Amino acid sequence: MGRRTVKRQLALLSATVLALCGLAGAAWGYARGWHPETEQFPIQGVSVSAAQGAIHWPTLKAEGADIAYVQATAGAQRDPMFETNWAESRSAELRRGAWHGYNLCRDAAEQATAFIATVPREAKALPPAIVLQFEENCAMRPSQAHVQKQVATLVGMIEAHSGKHAILRVEDDFEDAYAIGAVIQRTQWRARNFIAPDQEDSPWVMWRASDFRRIDGVEGPVEWNVVRE
Repeated sequence: MGRRTVKRQLALLSATVLALCGLAGAAWGYARGWHPETEQFPIQGVSVSAAQGAIHWPTLKAEGADIAYVQATAGAQRDPMFETNWAESRSAELRRGAWHGYNLCRDAAEQATAFIATVPREAKALPPAIVLQFEENCAMRPSQAHVQKQVATLVGMIEAHSGKHAILRVEDDFEDAYAIGAVIQRTQWRARNFIAPDQEDSPWVMWRASDFRRIDGVEGPVEWNVVRE
């Protein structure tokens, strides 16, 4: 094989690699900015916590956020940005609700008490949301019966405080381990990037369509949700 042929092949290979890198970059950029069509899901918004840092809520509103779920508590700990996010999302005229991150290593009543002490009872607030997933900071794996009883206690106390039925986001591996849906019947907040849950599969009311959307008003990725009407 002559040197010219080798050079041509190397040049072609380099061009192909660059083209593929360009396509991959374009695809990643599209994925980061993607959200479901507003014609299908008119009500859309974010779920946030202290992990997002300072948020410019008027910009978020201008970018298409109608609702916001703001983390109030994780386990028995208050989210340090809750009061700021709660007040500023209201000032930006977003409908907002509070969410709690359940932790297997803390007693359910203790967690509910922390949520109740953190979140004011407001008639216009969205229903409280509870996220059930395995956390890296908790290695405990209690029995199924114990966890079901604990979650029932948590849900009951939070609902009594808010005056509304909670919505539950139960990650698949957590549901496989503890069968929460078999004993606690609530509407669901489903989490699946890009692919909408089957509407006949479960009584879901909200879908977390992306957990890495980039949008003006927030530094870094944010969870983007849509509401099923």
